[in-house]
Amino acid sequence: MFWSELTWEELPGRLAAARHAAILPVGAVEQHGPHLGCGMDAVLADRLCRVVAETTGVPMLPTLPYGCSIGHSRQWPGTLALPPVLMIELVRQIGDWAYYSGVRRLFIVNAHVGNAAPLRCALEMLRAGHDDLMTTVVNTGTLSPRVQEFCSADAGDWHANDAETSLMLAIAPVMTRPGRFAEADDPDRTGDCVFTHPVNHTSKNGATGYPSRASAEKGEACFAWMVEDLCALVRRGQAETPPLDRPYCPSVAETAAIHGGR
Repeated sequence: MFWSELTWEELPGRLAAARHAAILPVGAVEQHGPHLGCGMDAVLADRLCRVVAETTGVPMLPTLPYGCSIGHSRQWPGTLALPPVLMIELVRQIGDWAYYSGVRRLFIVNAHVGNAAPLRCALEMLRAGHDDLMTTVVNTGTLSPRVQEFCSADAGDWHANDAETSLMLAIAPVMTRPGRFAEADDPDRTGDCVFTHPVNHTSKNGATGYPSRASAEKGEACFAWMVEDLCALVRRGQAETPPLDRPYCPSVAETAAIHGGR
């Protein structure tokens, strides 16, 4: 079910069987404190979408590993960030080419909070450019109420916290440094802030929350919720049609009618 492993002859049949749906995982490469690997977000997006693709039969496009991580500053090494405008155009181009290959339902699955705004902009451009393309951005941390509650339990502005550390212990332990968990604990300082601040102004070590509370068991439970809830959303999307069947651009006659024949 992986786009990069399919031939051009195989792809149309797979898309047709999936009601022309595809999944685009999006992550980031950025510092994750002294206890997690910099590619954590990309690993989560990739692992989650692989399981969902195999479960639902919806092809998965290659994971986009880089994201909009400029909010992490240059205080710590490891961050490889795309500026928002570049990310918007990159995702738009991927969506355009996926459309030309037959995709009509695109699930963009995002595992990094900072990607949400540029991905939303890319969505707006894609749906304006292709009237018969349905697109959604799904943020893993807010995928469902139970997932959101787990992700933000120890930090509203979570990053490299208990939840993310637990997830990596469960699905990619090579990304973790258990001996550094306790010293990585750093409280969320953003609760009463009016402004959104870059991480160098909110964290002493690049993390926010309490990775010392992490466990593989909690990570396994949350990952299972993510898989179940994303599969349910994808299946709903496969069956969805627009509430009204009207073109993005009205015809000449429709335009005249709208303006009273003037």
